[in-house]
Amino acid sequence: MIGQTIRDLRKLKKMSQSELAKVVGVSQTTVTAWETGKAEPSSSAISSLADYFNVTTDYLLGRPEKKDDDTKTADIKDDDVIFTYEGRQIPKEDLELIRRIMRGTRNDIK
Repeated sequence: MIGQTIRDLRKLKKMSQSELAKVVGVSQTTVTAWETGKAEPSSSAISSLADYFNVTTDYLLGRPEKKDDDTKTADIKDDDVIFTYEGRQIPKEDLELIRRIMRGTRNDIK
């Protein structure tokens, strides 16, 4: 799959395998092997290809974009969950203040 993507991107740039090989620092035979699926590029070659073609490495690897359903959620009412901000745990008193603000009851807020 990555070979087809490399081929498609190379053709969009109207460049030969030899030209791409020079850009990435490999032989033309290596580019041919990638495009035919006989070999896979190293991680450094994938990075170079992504930079050159201005795409992500995930795009080259054929990975889908991240799904929204991967988002982690927790209810602020859940006392069993440890909430953090910038890597530090939010104190219980601050969580209570946040709960009050969210409810719209600003009593005892200083």
